[in-house]
Amino acid sequence: MLYELFSYLKNTDLPGKDLGNFLSFRAGAAIILSLLITIFFGKYVIRMLRRKQIGEDIRDLGLEGQLQKKGTPTMGGIIIIMAVLIPVLLFSNLSNVYIQLMLITTIWLGFIGGLDDYIKVFRHKKEGLNGRFKVFGQVGLGIIVGTTMWLSSDIVIKEKDYINTQQEITNEQSGEPVEKDEKKSTETSIPFFKNTTLDYKDIVGGNETIGWLFYILVAIFIITAVSNGANLTDGIDGLLTGVSIPIVMVLGVLAYLSGHINYSDYLNIMYIPDSAELIVFATAFVGALVGFLWYNSFPAQIFMGDTGSLTIGGIIAVFALCIRKELLLPLLCGVFLVEALSVIIQTTYFKYTKRKYGEGRRVFLMSPIHHHYQKKGLFETKIMMRFFIISLLLSALTLVTLKIQ
Repeated sequence: MLYELFSYLKNTDLPGKDLGNFLSFRAGAAIILSLLITIFFGKYVIRMLRRKQIGEDIRDLGLEGQLQKKGTPTMGGIIIIMAVLIPVLLFSNLSNVYIQLMLITTIWLGFIGGLDDYIKVFRHKKEGLNGRFKVFGQVGLGIIVGTTMWLSSDIVIKEKDYINTQQEITNEQSGEPVEKDEKKSTETSIPFFKNTTLDYKDIVGGNETIGWLFYILVAIFIITAVSNGANLTDGIDGLLTGVSIPIVMVLGVLAYLSGHINYSDYLNIMYIPDSAELIVFATAFVGALVGFLWYNSFPAQIFMGDTGSLTIGGIIAVFALCIRKELLLPLLCGVFLVEALSVIIQTTYFKYTKRKYGEGRRVFLMSPIHHHYQKKGLFETKIMMRFFIISLLLSALTLVTLKIQ
């Protein structure tokens, strides 16, 4: 909205008229506004949730201090969603297709997560929304994202050519990079390899239509996997919030670099026109997460619930798909991956040993794995900080892959 005003003021003589047209200014304004919204309006949301008795119904899992959290307001993901949407609507270019996809993702998964929390709180059903409906919602979003990436004429990648700036040509890639041909493509970046991409259509025989259909399946899988991984990570005060901050920061940096021809050329990464606009969304998201920690750090005054956890995971997944960096997610979201694997391993081994020995056995004291460390006697804040440090390390390694290429 304000982006349009900034564009209009560009033709006037007002002082500072060009300020709003700088991406860095709009990104900075977005993170500041999202922080202020989360911190100053968060307390009013908490009071409202308490008045309406929208509190968490804690199951007794035998964890120390667990039952003391009973009645803590939940559905705090509303605060995160509000703190993301308002700055993005104000400061981003709403005609940008990538911004549109991120807005749809935020609202879509926020609604599904909110419905799940509503059933838990008001219908008093601990299992919440039926798992099939959650999956249907995630599959639906995957279809929307994959189809938009396929059919939108605004979503392209551009090849680069070089203009020689010297009189003698000593290298075919000497000089300044310039835009060449644009193309619709199912290509994605392969980490660690220079000038190498994976084209999904090559996996299915080279047919372009079948390639895009396969890409939609990939989008569905990634969105489902990452959003569920984030959902499983949300089990300790501040854990998911803290772990997600470095992830989103790295994705924002990658979007900015991918959207500039000179930076993408220097780093040998795919050039994706208009993707740099996603930095506004990323900074607003980081501001919302940091601000939410004000209330969500131990001892939590509010839980994000599935309203927040499903949304956070979905946003990360779709963001990575938009900038063609989804193959980096196993490294970047390594904490989510380990949390999900711990549940899969625990469940599979328990069922196997029960069938074989008549008694189920466990690999971990409890899953997801953060509960395993709780059972071992580690305090919540220590687990949260150690997982945050691990996420920070994985995020740094993800950025390092740009120079390994």
